Amino acid sequence: MDTNILLESGTNELELLEFTLGDNHYGINVAKIREILQYQQITPVPNSHPSVEGIFMPRDTMITVISLKKCLGLPETKGEGLFIITNFNKLNVAFHVDQVLGIHRVSWDAIIKPDATINAQDTSTSTGVIKLGAKLVVILDFESIVSSISPETGLRVSDVDTMKEERSRSDSTILIAEDSPLLSKLITDCLKKAGYTSLIINGNGQEAWDRLRAMKKEGGVAEKIDCIVTDIEMPMMDGHRLTKLVKSDDEMKEIPLIIFSSLVNDEMRRKGESLGADAQLTKPEIGQLVSAIDDLIDKAHSSRRG
Repeated sequence: MDTNILLESGTNELELLEFTLGDNHYGINVAKIREILQYQQITPVPNSHPSVEGIFMPRDTMITVISLKKCLGLPETKGEGLFIITNFNKLNVAFHVDQVLGIHRVSWDAIIKPDATINAQDTSTSTGVIKLGAKLVVILDFESIVSSISPETGLRVSDVDTMKEERSRSDSTILIAEDSPLLSKLITDCLKKAGYTSLIINGNGQEAWDRLRAMKKEGGVAEKIDCIVTDIEMPMMDGHRLTKLVKSDDEMKEIPLIIFSSLVNDEMRRKGESLGADAQLTKPEIGQLVSAIDDLIDKAHSSRRG
C-alpha cells in the first residue's frame, strides 16, 4: 500500500489509515507508517513483555512485533492478519492487526478528544475519535502503547537530571501545545527542573492559538511569550497549522517556535522548515529540547538588546 503523504503543509489535515481488530475500527496517522506487510513467521523472545509477540527480520532489519489485540485486551488470533510497520521516536515497530480498510483524508478539527472517563492520564491508549460514516474510529496512541511496554523509549527525563548548574529561567515564559496529559506532565516537570517555571500549558493547537490571539489583543504578545513548544499530532488543530499561523503573523513571527514530536522524520522536518519552525526535535530528546529552548531564547533576547 502506498503510504506517501500528499498533503500540503499547515492545512490542519492528516491521512488516517483505518484498520480493524476483530469488529472494532481503529486509526493511525499515515505519517507514522513505513510500510504494511502480510503476516510473516515470528520468532518468540523469552521473557519479553506479554504484548510482544516476538521479532522478525525483513530485509536484514530486526523488528519487534506487538500484538495490538493483547495491548487492548481483545481475543488474539494467531498466524494471520497484517503487520503495520511504523517509524516514530527513532524506532521501527510492527503492530499486528486483522485488516486494513483504507486511507481517509480528515481534518484535525473533526477529531474528538476522549474525555477523562475513558482516557486516564497514565493508561491512555487513545488520542481521539472520529466518525466516518456510521462508524466511530478510535485513533490509538501508539507512543503510549510502546512506552508502556518499554519505558526507556519515552522521554529521557534523566537527561535533565544531569544538569548540574543552578538554573534560574523563571523570567522566560514558554507556551506549550501538547495533547497527551502524560507527556504534557513529563515535559512540564522536566522544564521546571531546568529552571523554566513560567509555563502556559495547552491541550491542543487550537487552545494555544486562542491563547496567543487573546494576548495579541491585549498587546505585546511577543514580549509575553519567549518560546512556543508544540507537538504535531493534536485534535482540533495540529502543530504544523499552529506553526503556520504563528509564523504568518507580523507580531508573533519573531517568537521562537520548536516542534517537539515523535514524527520528526526527514519529510516532516522539511515541512516544519517550510512553515518557519526554528527547531525540530524528536520526543525522546528532552535534554536537547531544553538546550534548544536555552539557545533560541538567549538569541532572541540578545537581538532585542542589540
